[in-house]
Amino acid sequence: MKKLLLLVLILAMTIGVYAQVSVEFWHAMTGKNGEMVQSVCDKFNASQKDYKVVPVYKGSYSDTMNAGIAAFRAKQAPAIIQVYEVGTATMMAAKGAIKPVYQLMAENNAKFDPKVYIPTITSYYSTSDGKMLSMPFNSSTAVMYYNKDAFHKAGLNPDKPPVTWPEFFDAARKLKASGMEGGFTTNWISWIQLENFSAWHNVPFGTKSNGFDGLDTELVFNSPLHVRHFENLYKLAKEGVFIYGGRENKANPLFISQRVGLHFESIGGYGSMKANCKFNFGVARLPYYPDVPGAPQNSIIGGASLWVFNGKSPAEYKAVTAFFTYISQPEIQAYWHQNTGYLPITNAAYELTKKQGYYKDNPGLEVAIGQLLNKPPTKNSMGIRFGNFNIIREIEDQVWEDILADKISVKDGLDRMVREGNAKLREFERLYK
Repeated sequence: MKKLLLLVLILAMTIGVYAQVSVEFWHAMTGKNGEMVQSVCDKFNASQKDYKVVPVYKGSYSDTMNAGIAAFRAKQAPAIIQVYEVGTATMMAAKGAIKPVYQLMAENNAKFDPKVYIPTITSYYSTSDGKMLSMPFNSSTAVMYYNKDAFHKAGLNPDKPPVTWPEFFDAARKLKASGMEGGFTTNWISWIQLENFSAWHNVPFGTKSNGFDGLDTELVFNSPLHVRHFENLYKLAKEGVFIYGGRENKANPLFISQRVGLHFESIGGYGSMKANCKFNFGVARLPYYPDVPGAPQNSIIGGASLWVFNGKSPAEYKAVTAFFTYISQPEIQAYWHQNTGYLPITNAAYELTKKQGYYKDNPGLEVAIGQLLNKPPTKNSMGIRFGNFNIIREIEDQVWEDILADKISVKDGLDRMVREGNAKLREFERLYK
């Protein structure tokens, strides 16, 4: 009997020593991108025997973040959760819920150097002194798409897209004059025409390093430069040169159907453009006003990062550390980048993709990376970090639509966006201070 008990004890100890540690990874990716999440996890799981990462789809970005917060309160949170960039401030403010990535890697003695990551990507998810809070995962930036065939018809050089805003407006008018319904459109009014516009011109979108340095930040995107830009957009809308396609990414059909010849969209939409555009198109950098000192600076990112919840076992944290180390490898980042269109998070992955010749057939992706790397990020171009930011973007969308409907002037409209947005910032500050 004693021998049997001893045998059972030894067997239990053996199983305990060699048991595979499993952790859940909640994400919001669907379609091809969802398949790629599964593929990357499968590759990691097959690369070693100690750990297993289990990807779980939890709905939209908003649904995933809300589910994660609720699960943490119920002490049922996953180890890893994907959160979109506008949720960064909320995750940071959830005191006690998050284990910062820099701390995770240090505690597990992982080889971890923030300098190997592309700075304009990692700065979005880091403290103002460079400590990474979450692991960048699917990152994109805003770019300009243009119809090369329409350029040729309008007498424009398809190999020389406009560089400055005056050149852009002139090209847009010529496209309309050539027979197109309009000249240009844009997705994501806030992300592209306010947030990226501010960073690209190295002017503040908000105080306190755009929210990086404190909750007592304020929005300031009603400056003379911002007003000037939106007055130009408004004027061109009245001329029929600018066509508003709706909120978020609802303007894509205007470009794909060739109703306009210029369009602002995420580089993350590159794959969709390749699949759906029945014409030759190019990708170029965002325009800038040449009289603004220091412009162009660098663009900022969109997309999401991976956060780690507190309350997990040391073994689970070792698993997460191993997974983060694995997905940071150049080969894995290049694989993700080339199959999704999202940007690589490390310089080494970018150089590997370039060495493999991938950009010869897909030059638009390199344009986006070059735009992010144009200059080292400043306090105005590290990124955006505001509480209630999803609500603030909705305010901006509504007021922009009111401007187009002549319910409010451009100057009063931007003032209203800032005023009502700041009220939401104060609500967030009171809640989390």
